Amino acid sequence: MIGKLNHVAIAVNDITAAASVYRDTLGATVTEAIDLPEHGVTTVFIELPNTKIELLQMLGEGSPIERFIEKNPAGGIHHICYEVDDIAQAISKLKSDGATVLGDGEPKIGAHGKPVIFLHPKDFCGTLIELEQV
Repeated sequence: MIGKLNHVAIAVNDITAAASVYRDTLGATVTEAIDLPEHGVTTVFIELPNTKIELLQMLGEGSPIERFIEKNPAGGIHHICYEVDDIAQAISKLKSDGATVLGDGEPKIGAHGKPVIFLHPKDFCGTLIELEQV
């Protein structure tokens, strides 16, 4: 079902400072920050030859990463995103296998303009999983 690794997301307190570390210290290509109000985050992508790193910063109160940042004030790996060919088919299979699809169970449009869903960490070895349709 899953395809290649799309990105690893890192939650941060200061997205400008974090982006600077990747751009200025590591020499990476860094995209402009994008606010995603529907997801409650601001995001920046670090473009690597084989995948991407996504930096996430809280956007407003009630951000889904708020509790993560409270527990991890220095930030840290938040989730891993895998690509799928057909997100509706993936949701159907996951639900029939007993996996927990977070939110209302319906895909939302993610930072790349494509449908995404999140899967509960309790079902995936303690790791929050994002699936993105390609």
